Amino acid sequence: MKGLVIKNTGSWYTVRTDDGQLLDCKVKGNFRLKGIRSTNPVAVGDRVEVAVSQGGGNWITGLEDRRNYIIRKSINLSKQSHILAANVDQAFLIVTVCRPQTSTTFIDRFLASAEAYSVPVVLVFNKTDLLDDDMRRYQQAMVTLYETVGYECRQISAETGDGVDDLRPLLEGKITLLSGNSGVGKSTLINRLVPNANLRTADISDAHQTGMHTTTFSEMISLPPSPSKGGDESSSVSYLIDTPGIKGFGTFDMEREELTSYFKEIFRFSRDCRFSNCTHTHEPGCAVLQALQDHYIAESRYQSYLSMLDDKDEGKYREAQ
Repeated sequence: MKGLVIKNTGSWYTVRTDDGQLLDCKVKGNFRLKGIRSTNPVAVGDRVEVAVSQGGGNWITGLEDRRNYIIRKSINLSKQSHILAANVDQAFLIVTVCRPQTSTTFIDRFLASAEAYSVPVVLVFNKTDLLDDDMRRYQQAMVTLYETVGYECRQISAETGDGVDDLRPLLEGKITLLSGNSGVGKSTLINRLVPNANLRTADISDAHQTGMHTTTFSEMISLPPSPSKGGDESSSVSYLIDTPGIKGFGTFDMEREELTSYFKEIFRFSRDCRFSNCTHTHEPGCAVLQALQDHYIAESRYQSYLSMLDDKDEGKYREAQ
């Protein structure tokens, strides 16, 4: 039988079969050996084939081709990847400018990886209720930067609910991955959007201004019908994929010559470079370096690009700085 993976707890996967059953499954042993260099060869959002053995137990025996996925380098196993989710329509990257502060390096690495795997991203700036005047100006500068690059941005407070209802039309009829650093408020946002979700939340560490993990596994959560639809259950179903908070975003399986195309504004200017194999670091006639000098490309975005080039040289896993 076939079904959809809706939860992954590490060794077990919950599959909703096409006939409505919920089955806890394990991956068939030899299935792991088919060249999938991943800590989780099956991910939430995957369409799978399930077999029920006569001796008891349910096994995932096949994996349908993925439409797309979001992937990052495994922290401890540099030659392996970790798939955050598969077959998603979009990703909401939840970021905060305080408690904790999300670095532009982290944002840019996530955006580049999403570009590589054809996943549209909306940047959701959370915790607007905590901002003082300086923080608010800094956040607005970030919003302006990323909107200029070409990304949709929203500013909300999941704690107070301010701006949350404006997200609902973006979620309707779609499978949306929620990602971000620990502590940025993913669980609080889901509890706002799905009142019966009852996800655990945690305080921010005062000592380090960092979040503490409250989500320990990935799970697909169905959204209630939009109030604008009058609660019409027949309207297309929407899903959120909740994922554990991530500290860093190591890039995986990206070639140096492809990297430029994952930064929208750098790619636009790169077409005017003198050399087709320009790395945009030192070459004469580099249109990207000229655009950087003329402030058409933000210094923070260019530094993120360089750090990812450095990944390719050194094979490093990068934590957010």
